Amino acid sequence: AVAIGMVVDDAIVDVENVFRRLRQNAARPDPEPVLGVIARASGEVRSSIFYATVLIVLVFVPLLGLTGVEGRLFTPIAVATIVSMIASFLVSLTLIPVLCSLLLRPRPGADHPDGWLVRGLKRLLRATALRVGLGYPVPVLAAVGVAVLAAFSLYPQMGKDFLPAFREETALVAATSAPGTSLEEMNRISDAIEEQILLVPEVRQVGRRLGRAERGDHVVPVSTAEFDVDFRAPDGGGPGRPRREILEEIKARVRTVPGVFAAVSGPLADRIGHMMSGVSAPVAVKIFGPDIDELRRIGTRIEALARTIPGFEDARGDQQASIPQLRIEPDRDRCAAYGITPGELNDRLGALIGGRTIAELRDGVRAIRLVLRLPLEWRESPERIAQIPIQSGPQRFFPLGAVADVREAKGPNVIFRENGQRRFTVAIRPSARDAGALVERLAQEVDRTVDLPEGYFVTYEGEFQARRDATLRIGILGGAVFVVVLCLLTGYFRSVSLALQVLVNIPLALVGGLVFTWLLIGNISIATLVGFIAVGGIAARNGIMMLSHYLHLMHREGEGFTRQMVERGTLERMVPVLMTALAAGIALVPFVLAGDAPGKEILHPVAVVIVGGLISSTLLDFLVTPTVFYHFARKAALGALARGAAAAG
Repeated sequence: AVAIGMVVDDAIVDVENVFRRLRQNAARPDPEPVLGVIARASGEVRSSIFYATVLIVLVFVPLLGLTGVEGRLFTPIAVATIVSMIASFLVSLTLIPVLCSLLLRPRPGADHPDGWLVRGLKRLLRATALRVGLGYPVPVLAAVGVAVLAAFSLYPQMGKDFLPAFREETALVAATSAPGTSLEEMNRISDAIEEQILLVPEVRQVGRRLGRAERGDHVVPVSTAEFDVDFRAPDGGGPGRPRREILEEIKARVRTVPGVFAAVSGPLADRIGHMMSGVSAPVAVKIFGPDIDELRRIGTRIEALARTIPGFEDARGDQQASIPQLRIEPDRDRCAAYGITPGELNDRLGALIGGRTIAELRDGVRAIRLVLRLPLEWRESPERIAQIPIQSGPQRFFPLGAVADVREAKGPNVIFRENGQRRFTVAIRPSARDAGALVERLAQEVDRTVDLPEGYFVTYEGEFQARRDATLRIGILGGAVFVVVLCLLTGYFRSVSLALQVLVNIPLALVGGLVFTWLLIGNISIATLVGFIAVGGIAARNGIMMLSHYLHLMHREGEGFTRQMVERGTLERMVPVLMTALAAGIALVPFVLAGDAPGKEILHPVAVVIVGGLISSTLLDFLVTPTVFYHFARKAALGALARGAAAAG
């Protein structure tokens, strides 16, 4: 979708130049052979098309370095664009000249002027951008510089997100009760929650599950219920209430059920948050240390601090509580006296109490495991467990109580570990954008008010961290690509000055991208950065086409470095520049208009940036490129011609 407009750019530039040369040839008294004119005209733009295609391919290379969720989402965009641009260049190299020879047949001996629209646009361009830019360069460049600085000042004002907010068609409500809540009690609580959710008019149906399997990758106790909420279409076919308002009502109704903590999100956002930090939340504050009670104390304090920050009201710590436990603590000295190790003892008790699979039965395609373990009345009685006979030799048996202390006690319902260390987690679902700024504020509050004993430390993880890592990776790879592009352009123009002038078009494109993002979205995500990469490549491509045509006119058509040459070159390149911009922009307009449609969340920010950047880069390119070239590039242009630059054709 991103490349659908760019893939025709090579063909547009090639066909426009061929058609212009064919019209000029048809108007001559002695026209040359058509095939020779087509071959020569196509060759005039061949090198500039090649370098422009290489530039587009290179600017998408940083996306290939993305990993994790962002890599899964945006690497296919980069691969599709790179392959499409290479295929587009090959088509313009082979098929387009053949089609031009078959389809473009201007009538010999007749004038072939531009159409009325093109003539009007050229007059407008000559009377405005060219007249002002070439006549008053300092005020024009100063005004453009102010516009660029003003647009770039919008960047720090916008929120920073990892991914755009997903507009999912369903919602996920996660409700947690006190640890140790029984399945029957949680079922009754879930009935009350479900009744409250169904009171929302837009809700069509609700499904729920209590806990998750212990052998799954995301273990959840039965004290946690998850509700999948499906919505009905608005009555009358209208837009209905905003989804945010509906979710807020669901959240408010669920909170009326006493004894539960509930969070509302989308299924996809919930899964992404879990992949980012290991918990089902976009932000996770993890406290590591040796003592469970101390971890809980620090975590409870951080949870209270988070709830004082607007946007972090839905902070929730791990649901840990003391529950009745049956403890079996082996005595190493007594075990040694009886000739058994604690490890062997644990293995045998695990089989007797937890069970051990001794066979597998088959009933057709159904597999049934045969498990051997003690009966329930033995497993729940400390006295009987203490009397379990343990064998330490061929004829030697002794009761478990002789080598281990068997007693009832209190202990935590769950102990979380990560990288071999105990941890307590505060999961946060931000209700405001720019979670990164909120996390920085929370970290400052924690550093200022929470004293961490020796051996304890806090980490902050989640989507904001993934955004920072991805932004840094794109920045590093982008810098490397910038150096490679600068070297290629320097070799193409045989001038560092002209290469830098091509790259000046990139900030001009970012102006429109930033303004449109600020107006239509209001925050920066990885998808927005992808749009900046794409539009920067398109803008630099137009600069290559413009400057190479100036040099071609001077080298091949006898033009001097004059104002007339600059005006002619700009006007002759106006049509392909406008057509490539329109082709790329029009293809993305549906994604710009579909900002609220589910499934368009990733492409919408990309399209907004590209369309805005195309508008600014196209308009400012006609103003800045001829102005800078005419007033500051005389020496560089003459030097490039003297050195036989490939850009001169």
